[in-house]
Amino acid sequence: MPRYEYRCRSCGTTFELSRPMSESSSPASCPSGHGDTVKLLSTVSVASGGSSAPSPSPSAGGGGGCCGGGCCG
Repeated sequence: MPRYEYRCRSCGTTFELSRPMSESSSPASCPSGHGDTVKLLSTVSVASGGSSAPSPSPSAGGGGGCCGGGCCG
């Protein structure tokens, strides 16, 4: 079951709740009983089982840079 992070606007407490995705936007009361809470955005890190080879560095002659070379001097 996914965990969602919330913050209480009344007391500033940050807390997590495990709940179904269908209830992720439902109101949540803080542990102190306040009802004015907001769901926080979370980032998720996912590791894949892909190649373990390092990415080429921009200076390795592959064009690299912010847009494939050319515009970044």
